[in-house]
Amino acid sequence: MKKFLSLGISMLLAGQYAQAQQKPIGGFTEQSSAEQLKVEQQFDQSLSAERIGETIKQLSAVPHHIGSPGSKAVADIILQKFKSYGMDARIDTYYVLFPTPKTRVLELTGPTKYIALLKEPALKEDATSGQDGQLPTYNAWSADGDVTAELVYVNYGLPDDYEKLDAMGISVKGKIVIAKYGRSWRGIKPKVAQEHGAVGCIIYSDPQDDGYSVGDVYPKGAFKNEYGVQRGSVMDMVIYPGDPLTPGVGATKDAVRLDRKEAPTILKIPVIPISYHDAQPLLSAIDGKVAPADWRGGLPNTYHVGPGKATVHLKMVFNWNQVPAYDVIGMVKGSSYPDEWVVRGNHHDAWVNGAGDPISGQAAMDDEAKAIGDLLKTGWKPKRTLVYCAWDGEEPGLMGSTEWAEDHGKELQQKAVVYINSDGNGRGFLNAEGSHALEGFVDEIAATVIDPETKVPVGERKKASEIVNAATAKAKTDIMARKGGKLGALGSGSDYSSFLQHLGITTLDFGFGGEDPGGEYHSIYDSYDDYRRFKDPTFAYGVALASTAGRAVLRMADADVLPFDFRSLAKTINTYNTEVMDMAEQMRTNTALENQLIKSNTFQLAADPAKGLKTPSPKAEVPYLDFAPLQNALHKLDKSTSDLADTWAKTVKAGGDHDAFNKKLYQAEQQLLSVDGLPRRGWYKHTIYAPGFYTGYGVKTLPGIREAIEQRNWMEAQQQIAIAAKSIEYLADYLSSGTVVPTP
Repeated sequence: MKKFLSLGISMLLAGQYAQAQQKPIGGFTEQSSAEQLKVEQQFDQSLSAERIGETIKQLSAVPHHIGSPGSKAVADIILQKFKSYGMDARIDTYYVLFPTPKTRVLELTGPTKYIALLKEPALKEDATSGQDGQLPTYNAWSADGDVTAELVYVNYGLPDDYEKLDAMGISVKGKIVIAKYGRSWRGIKPKVAQEHGAVGCIIYSDPQDDGYSVGDVYPKGAFKNEYGVQRGSVMDMVIYPGDPLTPGVGATKDAVRLDRKEAPTILKIPVIPISYHDAQPLLSAIDGKVAPADWRGGLPNTYHVGPGKATVHLKMVFNWNQVPAYDVIGMVKGSSYPDEWVVRGNHHDAWVNGAGDPISGQAAMDDEAKAIGDLLKTGWKPKRTLVYCAWDGEEPGLMGSTEWAEDHGKELQQKAVVYINSDGNGRGFLNAEGSHALEGFVDEIAATVIDPETKVPVGERKKASEIVNAATAKAKTDIMARKGGKLGALGSGSDYSSFLQHLGITTLDFGFGGEDPGGEYHSIYDSYDDYRRFKDPTFAYGVALASTAGRAVLRMADADVLPFDFRSLAKTINTYNTEVMDMAEQMRTNTALENQLIKSNTFQLAADPAKGLKTPSPKAEVPYLDFAPLQNALHKLDKSTSDLADTWAKTVKAGGDHDAFNKKLYQAEQQLLSVDGLPRRGWYKHTIYAPGFYTGYGVKTLPGIREAIEQRNWMEAQQQIAIAAKSIEYLADYLSSGTVVPTP
């Protein structure tokens, strides 16, 4: 039955995609569209899976974290490649704080003794796993600290977990917590622990999530072995990313810097990541209440919460050095509009060798640049300037991209048409996220790039996957009825943050994955040997990424009229508005019911005395929020975007030079920035997209409103409704002022 269902879905979607390709490319006339398709065909013919594989091997041959000799060597290789492709290339250097550990101690001091290994062994099956120069297992931006305390298990260490601990009568104040990796960005775990009074934090990978419970472990399989450790940043990037000492300005040599003790993005407690080999003795020693059923992992011991007899000594001491970040910038000057930039980026630094993260994406971008160089040799020139960027320092906190964007902020807001990002790449399905005015643009591209495994358009395959995996019949039907794909919203976790959320530059992020297990993530086993065996053995998805992102670059560079459709943005923001209104109403209903149950002693009667659950305290009633300003602004935006779409179509048909109109289009997203930024984190200025204060990588849409409601801050929620409404109204007025058809 499933086979026939999938066949029917594929036939339906194939018809939709074939129909889509009968029309000219969005933003091109019939004639220029035909010329563009020829250019794209030549571009595709220059891409090479074999060469992408060779580049992955070359750039992941040695450890190359920021500030290392390997990082400079990789930057120099990329620089020479860009130059050989005909680009005007250079290295822009910034000077950023980067901590590396000089002391790491983790030991169980009671009721038994255990000294954690804190080391991943070299494997004969992995040629680079025993190299000199590898960073040890640690979390950057942990504080220096030497603490001994009782150990408490906090599940994934998220705010909801602490609510459950509170209901169990358990406090982490003065304790060291141990949390599982997963369910959120890692930096949220010590942040929340610190807020609850913990003096230290341990993060481990449970085999239930990415170890032997889900598949064979490395080197036999792709999943995390018992010694594998996920390194990573725990910088509080939801305040601001980049160098902690130079918020808002580029970290040049003479930049004014904060004192390290004043930097709000550096944690105040020591933090360390460990393997599940090192975690098991610690978890086995914890006594006290048995952990709730949904907190238990895959290790062969009973999961207790504590605190109790288990005590741990954690000591972390760091070198707090200023190191160079090498951003490689390659430019191809536009023939018609040299002051309009199409910016493309991927980072080149890794925690260790980084074949998957980030070199697989960097190698694909390098092949794009090579294919563009081949086009230049034929006499082709882009109408708009291309800017290819290989960023340094992404792993510790989006440093290279943030410092460059802050340093060139005013120029970028004038010139940047779009920023197109990628990161690590793998085998599977297209993941596309970004500014929703480009949803239709991405649909057109996804209809022309062919999936290497199934030989159907990547957009078709992605949509088929969404249909098959939808939870309900209605959801399946809704997706089948939807035209094209759905562009995801951007939170954080890669180099797009500064462009979109600080500068208001229209942004896209592309990558493939979903069929490539990630047990190697941020470990010494993220190697060429691992990648060629388990991630993308033929490197065909590197070609798919280069073809997808390359099309986006080429079409943005040469479009007669830029392919922005703000109706998609208006529709998406309307959806977000409905979500926050429904959330407020649901919270009102839930609060009233919960208070009624508390009043009737229902919680107390239902509680298991052995678990000692406390009766929750009554909560203040949820007031009615006035969403009218937001609804009125969205109504105005609907009208202006519809009118602009008509003008856009007439402008394309008219032909000619529409530079002023195009500039109006690509600077439109800046109208959605608020002057003061989000509450308690003014660096984030976009009123529609931001990383969540307690989700990190995960996006919060209409973030000021949504998070105020979640935190039950009703006055702030009403203020943020007004701020979001004002920015949307600005955008509506801005777009309305551009609805006169420009003269060809």
